[in-house]
Amino acid sequence: MRCRTSANGTVVVKCYPASAPGPESFAAESAGLRFIAGTGAGPELLATDADHRVIVMSDLGTAPSLADLLLGASADRAASALLDWTLACADLAVHTAGRQRHFASPVQAAGSQHWLERAIWRVPGLLSELSVEAPSDLADDLLQVASLLVPGQFDVFSPGDICPDNNLITASGVRFIDFENAEFHSVFLDAAYLRMPFSTCWCVFRLPDELAVSAQGRYRDVLGSSFPELAADEVWQPGVRRAMAAWTLHALTYLLDRSLASDDSMNCLATHAPTRRQLLRYRLEQLSEELDLAGELPAVSRLMSSLLEATRSWHAPGLPLYPAFC
Repeated sequence: MRCRTSANGTVVVKCYPASAPGPESFAAESAGLRFIAGTGAGPELLATDADHRVIVMSDLGTAPSLADLLLGASADRAASALLDWTLACADLAVHTAGRQRHFASPVQAAGSQHWLERAIWRVPGLLSELSVEAPSDLADDLLQVASLLVPGQFDVFSPGDICPDNNLITASGVRFIDFENAEFHSVFLDAAYLRMPFSTCWCVFRLPDELAVSAQGRYRDVLGSSFPELAADEVWQPGVRRAMAAWTLHALTYLLDRSLASDDSMNCLATHAPTRRQLLRYRLEQLSEELDLAGELPAVSRLMSSLLEATRSWHAPGLPLYPAFC
């Protein structure tokens, strides 16, 4: 809620439910906003109330998000916003590199299994819904994918859910506005957002190839100042592909049952949005192609092929370009 103060200014007040994942979201957002204080990467944290799970933050005003521009009518504005967003993600990662001990996240400190790892291991149990048999060696590949979630040498701070509608493109630059999953995690998880694109978002369409390559290159170049090892393709490419696998397996946990039930829009309130089946098959096709070409994660690759065959009868159309580029 945008609320007016006694000084005739405005602030944003946000509260979280007592039920899951409210407490974790409150803890992560509180820690994330506190961690970025003074950087300009997002709103300033003004107050918190842990008992009632309430956060008060500065009001960044009204501005379009990256999603608004990608779904808009100007290719130039959309391309410029994407590159600005890419640099904002990279700059935040570089400026916070190596500062894990300063990030006081009660969620990460608890030492519980990462939510994305929990999602990955749910996948074998979902396959019966399509009468698809899990490859015998799938567990070995899932272990490789899950290894990405163990703290390592390429960890960066991220708001967590960097979907294109979780930001504002302001006159002062890109500002992130959702820190409910803020954490330090593998740089490859954020890098995969550009290649897929946008691993967990509803407003997913294709980016022009040249623009996508340029954005990925910019992100990688900026990260190189803190992680020079990422310049090596033998480090970068397998890492991004494992992250793509993690996000795609995660997508199965929330898209498969919905897609089997109906082929509704991913956002019934939006003018432009893919359907569930469109998006799910796009994710499966993209990961299958990446893994086949690289010869990596063979069991996951075979699973993608089996799922694509099992959903062929959906006749879901291919995913078009974002409206701004049509």
